[in-house]
Amino acid sequence: MNNLVEICCGSYYDAKQAFLGGADRIELNSSLFLGGLTPSIASLELIKEDFDLNTICMVRPRGAGFLYNNEDKKVMFKDAKALLKANADGIAFGFLNENKTIDIENTRKMVDIIKSFDRKKEAVFHRAFDCVKNPYEAIEQLIDLGIDRLLTSGLKNKAFEGIALIKDLNDKYGDKIEILAGSGINYENAKEIIEKTGINQIHSSCKSFIQDAATSSENVSYAYLDNENKYDVVCLELVKKLVDSVK
Repeated sequence: MNNLVEICCGSYYDAKQAFLGGADRIELNSSLFLGGLTPSIASLELIKEDFDLNTICMVRPRGAGFLYNNEDKKVMFKDAKALLKANADGIAFGFLNENKTIDIENTRKMVDIIKSFDRKKEAVFHRAFDCVKNPYEAIEQLIDLGIDRLLTSGLKNKAFEGIALIKDLNDKYGDKIEILAGSGINYENAKEIIEKTGINQIHSSCKSFIQDAATSSENVSYAYLDNENKYDVVCLELVKKLVDSVK
């Protein structure tokens, strides 16, 4: 089975680098420095117009965790519909309860929205999963709810640290749900992670930084990266290296 590379993108620019680097799929976000929030419709439309690229869109209204109030959820469901209407290939999302279990009711509602547009549209549960207390109970619930793919680092900060659980989840459930490993994956460790877990999909940011000279003045700064006048982007060369390392 061929290995698949998904790149986490925060913009149209990022998507272009991923496409040129040979990525198979992207997860489109905004505000990656917050862990990824819902992207703009314009960025999605331009990506689908200009590139033959499978595009999964994040639906996440704010930073921090995944316990959403009614106002958050109202926006999330409307965002999902708008992104799907704009030709998103799927939606990445995650709802948790206060006790760190899967929020079944709202997960089911999101899956129903996604599949109502086209049964081929993909429902992806993102790394909210890595906050659950019981990963085996949680993944079985996600399978029952019709989730197509799970993005996980194996309940660890980085996927390399979570290899044992990723492998076990894939061994037990890989025929029922796609397992996509993400967090800290790069061209130096991707092949080893694939070989040790048995998965065939990886998720990476391939991040680098670009200088923005207009970020600050003598008395004012809009920097968010340790007072540096830079912003994060997908690096074309890192994407190429990652793709070459696993293909």
